[in-house]
Amino acid sequence: MNIKIVCLVLGLLAGGITGWLTRPQVAELRLPGIDIRVQGEGPRGGLTSEQTRHILLAAVVGAIIGLGVGFVAERRR
Repeated sequence: MNIKIVCLVLGLLAGGITGWLTRPQVAELRLPGIDIRVQGEGPRGGLTSEQTRHILLAAVVGAIIGLGVGFVAERRR
């Protein structure tokens, strides 16, 4: 199997897990005259959009780092 793909998948998983473990527990929405604060899970037990965005961003960063490690590992072969 291609080392770049393996490192990409491992980086994606590591980033996703890191994002899940470090997701913000409080989401705040501030509009003129309105302050909304959501704690914990979303209205139906799911994630809020801010928490989902945080997890996806961490997964993408992990995937980019994993791909970079894959390129370096392939060049050293």
